[in-house]
Amino acid sequence: MDDIWIHRFILYLVCHSQYCTFIDLLIFMESSKIDQLIILHGAKLPPEGLPMIKEKLMSCNDDTLAQLVFSQLKDPTLALVLSIAIGYWGIDRFYIGDLGIGAAKLLTCGGAWIWYIIDIFLIMDATKKKNLETIMMQLR
Repeated sequence: MDDIWIHRFILYLVCHSQYCTFIDLLIFMESSKIDQLIILHGAKLPPEGLPMIKEKLMSCNDDTLAQLVFSQLKDPTLALVLSIAIGYWGIDRFYIGDLGIGAAKLLTCGGAWIWYIIDIFLIMDATKKKNLETIMMQLR
Protein backbone atom coordinates (compact mmCIF):
# COMPACT_ATOMS: atom_id res chain seq x y z
CA MET A 1 0.00 0.00 0.00
CA ASP A 2 2.94 2.35 0.66
CA ASP A 3 4.05 2.01 -2.97
CA ILE A 4 0.82 3.64 -4.16
CA TRP A 5 1.52 6.69 -2.01
CA ILE A 6 5.08 6.83 -3.29
CA HIS A 7 3.75 6.78 -6.87
CA ARG A 8 1.26 9.52 -6.08
CA PHE A 9 4.01 11.64 -4.50
CA ILE A 10 6.28 11.16 -7.52
CA LEU A 11 3.38 12.00 -9.83
CA TYR A 12 2.81 15.18 -7.83
CA LEU A 13 6.49 16.13 -8.14
CA VAL A 14 6.56 15.36 -11.85
CA CYS A 15 3.41 17.37 -12.56
CA HIS A 16 4.52 20.35 -10.55
CA SER A 17 8.02 20.48 -11.96
CA GLN A 18 8.80 23.28 -14.37
CA TYR A 19 10.48 20.73 -16.65
CA CYS A 20 7.54 18.36 -16.79
CA THR A 21 6.39 17.42 -20.26
CA PHE A 22 3.31 15.54 -21.30
CA ILE A 23 5.48 12.63 -22.47
CA ASP A 24 7.11 12.39 -19.02
CA LEU A 25 3.68 12.24 -17.46
CA LEU A 26 2.51 9.51 -19.85
CA ILE A 27 5.63 7.40 -19.24
CA PHE A 28 5.18 7.74 -15.49
CA MET A 29 1.48 6.86 -15.65
CA GLU A 30 2.17 3.76 -17.78
CA SER A 31 4.86 2.48 -15.39
CA SER A 32 2.58 3.28 -12.47
CA LYS A 33 -0.19 1.08 -13.94
CA ILE A 34 2.24 -1.79 -14.34
CA ASP A 35 3.59 -1.39 -10.82
CA GLN A 36 0.07 -1.33 -9.40
CA LEU A 37 -0.79 -4.49 -11.33
CA ILE A 38 2.29 -6.21 -9.93
CA ILE A 39 1.38 -5.04 -6.43
CA LEU A 40 -2.15 -6.39 -6.93
CA HIS A 41 -1.02 -9.86 -8.03
CA GLY A 42 2.49 -10.02 -6.55
CA ALA A 43 1.64 -12.22 -3.58
CA LYS A 44 0.06 -14.79 -5.89
CA LEU A 45 3.13 -15.07 -8.16
CA PRO A 46 6.63 -16.46 -7.63
CA PRO A 47 9.15 -13.67 -6.91
CA GLU A 48 11.55 -14.91 -9.59
CA GLY A 49 8.84 -14.41 -12.24
CA LEU A 50 8.06 -10.77 -11.43
CA PRO A 51 10.86 -9.17 -13.54
CA MET A 52 9.83 -11.26 -16.55
CA ILE A 53 6.19 -10.25 -16.12
CA LYS A 54 7.11 -6.58 -15.74
CA GLU A 55 9.14 -6.73 -18.94
CA LYS A 56 6.23 -8.28 -20.85
CA LEU A 57 3.76 -5.78 -19.39
CA MET A 58 5.82 -2.85 -20.71
CA SER A 59 4.97 -3.90 -24.27
CA CYS A 60 1.25 -4.52 -23.64
CA ASN A 61 -1.65 -2.28 -24.55
CA ASP A 62 -4.22 -0.93 -22.11
CA ASP A 63 -6.80 -3.59 -22.99
CA THR A 64 -4.43 -6.38 -21.98
CA LEU A 65 -3.58 -4.57 -18.73
CA ALA A 66 -7.28 -4.16 -17.94
CA GLN A 67 -7.87 -7.83 -18.67
CA LEU A 68 -5.06 -8.82 -16.29
CA VAL A 69 -6.53 -6.73 -13.47
CA PHE A 70 -9.65 -8.89 -13.55
CA SER A 71 -7.88 -12.21 -14.13
CA GLN A 72 -8.81 -14.90 -11.64
CA LEU A 73 -5.58 -16.06 -10.04
CA LYS A 74 -5.68 -18.78 -7.43
CA ASP A 75 -4.89 -17.84 -3.85
CA PRO A 76 -1.87 -19.76 -2.47
CA THR A 77 -3.13 -19.42 1.11
CA LEU A 78 -6.48 -20.95 0.22
CA ALA A 79 -4.64 -23.75 -1.60
CA LEU A 80 -2.66 -24.40 1.60
CA VAL A 81 -5.83 -24.48 3.71
CA LEU A 82 -7.44 -26.89 1.25
CA SER A 83 -4.31 -29.01 1.26
CA ILE A 84 -4.29 -29.28 5.04
CA ALA A 85 -8.03 -29.81 5.42
CA ILE A 86 -8.92 -32.12 2.53
CA GLY A 87 -5.75 -32.53 0.53
CA TYR A 88 -5.75 -36.31 0.84
CA TRP A 89 -8.67 -36.29 -1.63
CA GLY A 90 -6.72 -34.11 -4.09
CA ILE A 91 -9.03 -31.12 -3.76
CA ASP A 92 -6.04 -28.79 -3.45
CA ARG A 93 -4.72 -29.94 -6.84
CA PHE A 94 -8.14 -29.72 -8.43
CA TYR A 95 -8.37 -26.13 -7.12
CA ILE A 96 -5.16 -25.02 -8.84
CA GLY A 97 -5.97 -26.84 -12.06
CA ASP A 98 -3.76 -29.93 -11.77
CA LEU A 99 -6.55 -32.32 -12.68
CA GLY A 100 -4.30 -35.34 -13.31
CA ILE A 101 -2.46 -35.05 -10.01
CA GLY A 102 -5.73 -34.33 -8.21
CA ALA A 103 -7.30 -37.49 -9.65
CA ALA A 104 -4.23 -39.55 -8.71
CA LYS A 105 -4.36 -38.22 -5.14
CA LEU A 106 -8.07 -38.94 -4.99
CA LEU A 107 -7.68 -42.53 -6.16
CA THR A 108 -4.72 -43.28 -3.86
CA CYS A 109 -6.08 -41.38 -0.85
CA GLY A 110 -3.24 -38.89 -0.95
CA GLY A 111 -0.64 -41.47 -1.97
CA ALA A 112 -1.16 -43.42 1.26
CA TRP A 113 -0.90 -40.10 3.11
CA ILE A 114 2.73 -39.60 2.03
CA TRP A 115 1.84 -37.47 -0.98
CA TYR A 116 -0.67 -35.59 1.16
CA ILE A 117 2.01 -34.60 3.70
CA ILE A 118 4.55 -33.62 1.03
CA ASP A 119 1.96 -31.54 -0.81
CA ILE A 120 1.29 -29.46 2.29
CA PHE A 121 4.80 -28.05 1.87
CA LEU A 122 4.71 -27.77 -1.93
CA ILE A 123 1.20 -26.51 -2.73
CA MET A 124 1.83 -22.78 -2.26
CA ASP A 125 4.74 -22.77 -4.72
CA ALA A 126 2.77 -24.94 -7.15
CA THR A 127 -0.12 -22.46 -6.98
CA LYS A 128 2.18 -19.50 -7.66
CA LYS A 129 3.74 -21.30 -10.63
CA LYS A 130 0.28 -22.07 -12.06
CA ASN A 131 -0.63 -18.40 -11.66
CA LEU A 132 2.55 -17.42 -13.50
CA GLU A 133 1.60 -19.78 -16.34
CA THR A 134 -1.86 -18.20 -16.46
CA ILE A 135 -0.46 -14.66 -16.67
CA MET A 136 2.09 -15.64 -19.31
CA MET A 137 -0.64 -17.25 -21.43
CA GLN A 138 -2.68 -14.04 -21.25
CA LEU A 139 0.34 -11.96 -22.28
CA ARG A 140 1.00 -13.91 -25.48
